[in-house]
Amino acid sequence: MRRLLLLVLLGLVGCAAQPVSNSSPEARPVSSDIRAQVHTDLAGNYYLRAQYAVALQELAEALKADAGFAPAYNMLGLVHGELREDQRAEESFRRAIELSPQYSDAHNNFGLFLCQRKRMKEAQAHFETALANPLYASPEKALSNAGACSLEQGDVAAAEVYFLRATKRAPNHGSAQLGMAEVHYRQGRWLAARAMLRQLTEHAEVSPQVLWLGVRVERRLGDREAEANYGAQLRRRYPESMQTQWLITGQYDQMGSLL
Repeated sequence: MRRLLLLVLLGLVGCAAQPVSNSSPEARPVSSDIRAQVHTDLAGNYYLRAQYAVALQELAEALKADAGFAPAYNMLGLVHGELREDQRAEESFRRAIELSPQYSDAHNNFGLFLCQRKRMKEAQAHFETALANPLYASPEKALSNAGACSLEQGDVAAAEVYFLRATKRAPNHGSAQLGMAEVHYRQGRWLAARAMLRQLTEHAEVSPQVLWLGVRVERRLGDREAEANYGAQLRRRYPESMQTQWLITGQYDQMGSLL
């Protein structure tokens, strides 16, 4: 349905570029904000497929249509962040927030960017700003990221609070469930960690982080068959991942990052 809507909107944009004939007096040009939104949505799709050059082209078109379109700057921040162009990424996130101070998605994404660069205090401030907006439609994202950032700092207690809030808001939110499983593991609650992982794998994509935690949990519980099953999946699905390398070399104390 989303792709169909994009195609319909793109069709409208194409029509707007054509001369308006006398036979269709009701035809009107598509507004600049709609064109900007269409190109930003397309950029988001290319971003998810790691086609960053095309995403940047779409974002250039979005800003050509509306130079003050905050979501385009938010997406620019994400793309430049993936390209490790940190200065451009930071400038883009700040511009999005300058244009729309209550833009919670931009605060959340900027917070994650900062946490990944070990700027923890700044990151948490942006997560909290995102969460302070009562109209934020998906606070579980910022809560999960704040929890992961707390784990990076070694603050397991704070992480647990964030992840619990996230799972209360969205019980099947995969990042929050993985975070809670990691918290259980670090606190020695192996059975609770196993239960959370099994719940997670019923509805979410199995990532290297999930499989690696599964290996470690089952190793603690002494279930060699379950441990071997997680390990086999990790080797087969993600042979180049660092988690697979840890498995091969027996580095079971490596916890990795949830970011």
